[in-house]
Amino acid sequence: RDRGGLVCAATAASEAAYFAEIQQSQRDSELSSSSLRPQESLQSLLLSRDSFAVMAVAGGDATKVQMHIVGRNLKKMDILSESDPMVVVFLKSGRTNDQFIEIGRTEMIKNSANPDFATPITVDYFFEEVQTIRFCCYDVDKVSGPLSAQDFIGEAYTTMGQMLGKLGGQYEAKLMVQGDSKIRGSLIIKCDEQQSNKDILNFQITGHHLDKKDLFGKSDPFLEFSKLNALSSPIMFHRTEVQKKTLDPVWQPFSIPVAAFCNGDRDRPVTINCFDWDSDGSRDFIGQCETTMRALLSSPEVTLALINQKKFEKKKYVNSGEIRIKCKLEESHSFIEYLHSGFQLGFSVAVDFTASNGDPRLPTSLHHINPYAPNAYATAIQSVGAVIQDYDSDKLFPAVGFGAKFHPAGETIHCFSLTGNEQNPFCAGIDGVLQAYYQTLPRVILHGPTYFAPIIQQAAQAASRLDHCYNVLLIITDGIINDMDKTIMSIIDASYLPMSIIIIGVGMADFSAMDQLDADGKLLSFQGRTAARDIVQFVPMNKFQGPNTHYLLAREVLAELPDQFVQHFKLRGIKPLPPAT
Repeated sequence: RDRGGLVCAATAASEAAYFAEIQQSQRDSELSSSSLRPQESLQSLLLSRDSFAVMAVAGGDATKVQMHIVGRNLKKMDILSESDPMVVVFLKSGRTNDQFIEIGRTEMIKNSANPDFATPITVDYFFEEVQTIRFCCYDVDKVSGPLSAQDFIGEAYTTMGQMLGKLGGQYEAKLMVQGDSKIRGSLIIKCDEQQSNKDILNFQITGHHLDKKDLFGKSDPFLEFSKLNALSSPIMFHRTEVQKKTLDPVWQPFSIPVAAFCNGDRDRPVTINCFDWDSDGSRDFIGQCETTMRALLSSPEVTLALINQKKFEKKKYVNSGEIRIKCKLEESHSFIEYLHSGFQLGFSVAVDFTASNGDPRLPTSLHHINPYAPNAYATAIQSVGAVIQDYDSDKLFPAVGFGAKFHPAGETIHCFSLTGNEQNPFCAGIDGVLQAYYQTLPRVILHGPTYFAPIIQQAAQAASRLDHCYNVLLIITDGIINDMDKTIMSIIDASYLPMSIIIIGVGMADFSAMDQLDADGKLLSFQGRTAARDIVQFVPMNKFQGPNTHYLLAREVLAELPDQFVQHFKLRGIKPLPPAT
């Protein structure tokens, strides 16, 4: 259990040994937090379990997901009555150093083969990781005893991706014991996203007849929004840009999350201060007003008077100008909401077979097949594919190559199927993609040049036909793009479609030109055309070395994908599908 940010995890045995001895020792090798009292210290807990190490789980931008668990037809472990079941849940991912840690347990329910557990299990969900979940079901014989004192009913393994990818987020897991093919009951897990208010307030604000604060010119006004915290101290949460030399400013439209604006409380007061900017870094106070989210949404346009309390006592003082606010509430949907309503992710792979990779028969080649370790291309396919495959129901993935010849006198082909069937480039699962890649290597002559545009255009054509599906194109390459202008134009076209592009650079080439494709902070543009959104993520693989390459690479290239997914459907005005009736 999480105690003060620390998590206890089994580190004494390797995973292989752990599985081999699962029936004999698994209940003794798990943390017995059921026998702990709240007042017991972490130190005493560690002393009582010296085979466990304390591990800090890395933080990050996570989505909180609650798992609600129901048991059905659980095996009867007691002679005179039904079992007294309890479920203990463990998590394994790169953040836990690929070791299972306990993340929670349900309550115990007396004498029930079909328990509906009331205690949800909360997990931090990271799309870009493979998070393996292990459910262990016990018949509790000794309420205050360790897990080793309870009867083990069975266990089930799955991933967060498999559960969340199910329609409605409901997943059924069969309970079994290693070495026994009999099913010992099932757990039905319903996953719910813990909703924080993700709605957005969109603002258009103009000022009118503001006080003139500069001696030789008009004011340079800007606005600051603030709210009070629990200690009644003001917290400034938004500042507009400065509008130069005007008493009737028109500020640029902007958006503020509802959570940031008022923490979801529509009646929480928000103060708007108007200042005049000075070139020396100081500012002059123009006036202040107060409002609420409810008031701003009560009318298409709300007019608020700016008041300067120092002038308020003057007889002829009315106000220091007005601001007129148009505020619209925009409903925001999450990635998980789309998944639960039936949306899916597709995955396609494009492999660089240009000559700069080197002769695959030589150990120095990036395509060399080492029987003891995957090459860079296989590692990239496994790292990204392992995450995405859980969100695709049919798990049929197109795999293509580019930059190779099939005959010495032939032309370079810039997009060909790795299956050998140009009409059917689909591979069964990630293993099928890897098999097709390995089988292609001896059939082709590595050549060149490196063209991306044909690959992107083919993926875009497929994406244009997708319904409630979002495609992820993985391009793995070792060198410089030779059709950069056409590639940029193809990416701009693709930005209007339900797709993203991940480019992984392998080898030690200079990949600096790739930065203009990964347009973080600005939208890609070319010859007067601008992309609808940023859809490219580039990562050089040599950035990641060591045993955690798979985990680190997937986390780096996939972290932005849920936002890109949601942004596309938001721009298209497509909402999650309504629940089936």
